[in-house]
Amino acid sequence: MYIDNISLKKSISSWLLFMFWIISIMIIVGGLTRLTDSGLSITQWELFAGFLPPLSANAWNHYFDLYKEIPEFKLQNYDMTMNEFKVIFWWEWIHRFLGRLIGITFLVPLIYFTYRTSFKKMINLYLIFFLICFQGFIGWYMVSSGLVDRVDVSHYRLAVHLMIAFIILSLILWNYFDLKNFNYPEKNINFNLSLFLLFAIYVQISIGAFVSGMDAGTIYNTWPMMGSNYFPDDNNISNLFDLSAFSDPSLVQFLHRNLAYLIIVFYIYILFKIHRNNLKRLYGPIHLIGLFLIIQVILGIFTLLNGAQIYLASMHQISSIFLVSSCIYFLYLNKQISN
Repeated sequence: MYIDNISLKKSISSWLLFMFWIISIMIIVGGLTRLTDSGLSITQWELFAGFLPPLSANAWNHYFDLYKEIPEFKLQNYDMTMNEFKVIFWWEWIHRFLGRLIGITFLVPLIYFTYRTSFKKMINLYLIFFLICFQGFIGWYMVSSGLVDRVDVSHYRLAVHLMIAFIILSLILWNYFDLKNFNYPEKNINFNLSLFLLFAIYVQISIGAFVSGMDAGTIYNTWPMMGSNYFPDDNNISNLFDLSAFSDPSLVQFLHRNLAYLIIVFYIYILFKIHRNNLKRLYGPIHLIGLFLIIQVILGIFTLLNGAQIYLASMHQISSIFLVSSCIYFLYLNKQISN
């Protein structure tokens, strides 16, 4: 994205940075909504009508009555009180409110900046807005999976919902970098290596969504072994090569653990190549990835050992935002030199 007007360029970059942080907050709140089992508390789409929360006792009773009709209440939360319902309701309402806020705060400035520049220069950002709208649809598609014959949402749809959020976040950060003047390194490593590292982390985040969606973090709360063995006792290794593995909590946890180990090994390989070739201007970016990778792994281990307690699981998800962001920065620098 090339903007020659310096003042306008600063305004657009500040707006994109704001969008980056508000979407990061959205991801964090979404994680807490899942961890508190709040995602099914609002059972209707209500794109516009749901902008305001319940403002009367009758309104609260209406929403609670709707919640009582779904399997989660009938089979799991049948003794829930109104006050308990309000807790989970507020988490989901705040999550949806942030979604609406993101849509508005992205579209309105986008129209204004298009007027000041051109549609051609803003086309990348319109594609991001399309993804934001699509994310809203996927959010409802995910929620709808838990309203009929199950007490939670589909972990597959949950993973798609989370991944689109991270893709949106990554694209916003990439366009933000496009507007900044970096001190680019004179040499780089193979661009595909940095791209594959980001891809591996995306896959790891998706499997992490499977772990969260199936409460797989509440079993095998030991490390480095899973119980008394490296492989879970309740499964056979041959099951790993079946698609049903992605719906098996113990196998999903096994995959999440071991992909983390592989990512660490691959990171060390990239780190070695950078130092061997004396690419000093890449030292900072690759070390930043290493820092967040270490934090992420430590938080993952402590989350597991403590039975996926909410505050630890949330911190684990927050650190993934910083890990992905540092990978996007590293990838962007490599892309610039490759060109």
